[in-house]
Amino acid sequence: MARFTLPRDLYHGKGALAELKNLKGSKAIVVVGGGSMRKFGFLDKAVSYLKDAGMEVKLFENVEPDPSVETVMKGAAAMTQFQPDWIVSIGGGSPIDAAKAMWAFYEYPDVTFEELTKPFNFPTLRTKAKFCAIPSTSGTATEVTAFSVITDYAKGIKYPLADFNITPDVAIVDPELAETMPKKLTAHTGMDALTHAIEAYVSTCNCDYTDPLAIGAIQMIHKYLKPSYDGDMYARERMHNAQCLAGMAFSNALLGIVHSMAHKTGAAFSGGHIVHGCANAMYLPKVIKFNSKNQTAAERYAYIAKSINLDGNTTDELVNALINEINKMNKLLDIPSCIKDYEGGIIDEKEFNEKLPTIAALAIGDACTGSNPRIPTQEEMEKLLLACYYDKEVNF
Repeated sequence: MARFTLPRDLYHGKGALAELKNLKGSKAIVVVGGGSMRKFGFLDKAVSYLKDAGMEVKLFENVEPDPSVETVMKGAAAMTQFQPDWIVSIGGGSPIDAAKAMWAFYEYPDVTFEELTKPFNFPTLRTKAKFCAIPSTSGTATEVTAFSVITDYAKGIKYPLADFNITPDVAIVDPELAETMPKKLTAHTGMDALTHAIEAYVSTCNCDYTDPLAIGAIQMIHKYLKPSYDGDMYARERMHNAQCLAGMAFSNALLGIVHSMAHKTGAAFSGGHIVHGCANAMYLPKVIKFNSKNQTAAERYAYIAKSINLDGNTTDELVNALINEINKMNKLLDIPSCIKDYEGGIIDEKEFNEKLPTIAALAIGDACTGSNPRIPTQEEMEKLLLACYYDKEVNF
């Protein structure tokens, strides 16, 4: 038996933000990031709509990119003091992910972060509050997923939290919010969404319910990401929908080792963070090559290639065509081909190699590895990570 879970209600299209006026409750806390939602007027709109719904509203602002355990605990404390019956998060994946974790600590103050890092180990939520998510970026799809990513900076590790309990009750997918994304963010979030869809399609947990969502998202992202990057607002709207479809797919089919590697390399180095979507984009071609040694995965990658009209007569030719197409997309989106070239070389080569065995072990242990079509050994994971650092050919 399998499970398929989505938000109870999903409102989409321009102007969908106004649906906040129809939420039923007495108090809402709004969790938001560093300022773009305020700058572009969306935060004020959201607060106004909630007040129109008759709610008292409190703000929790300045959630950082790659939200920390400390920020989560501060937010949970603010919720405990305010006692909201709605948690509303607006912005990119970071504030929404943070708000999901805050939700758990608000309802269960004695739960530990370590307990929540165990996949599908959350306590039953909605004893105090419901959750509404409103994305401003077109990538994470956290508004429809059972996932949250929180960083323990003391350990230098990003933890994916996974439980159907944290799937939002209401998702509002309003493309007007995504129109404000800068080019680099459009590229990184778009490739994050593509990775979600591809990993969901080849996941060992794929099913008849997730496959059409994954393929549909792949086709839309392949068609609309570059025009969206170039400023086409119709394409931007289509990308906002496509990333949501990809989220529906991966939340139920799960992911693979592209995400395992991105989680464990993202905050591991002293030179700086590797942005999640950019990491996925760099690692995806290498992982496809590695996974294609599994015949079932190879056939699924080949089907993806055919679905976006790539040329090839055999499975191997189609897999290679897909790899080449992703590399081409990365180049068009000004995404580097390897970690060594990331942001002008901020990830030190010596530090990378020193930390390689530990990072490889952590990646194998990541929650996303279990649904990957080919489980790597320690040696194979180290080779994969080295290939991603130096842009080497993957040969196993």
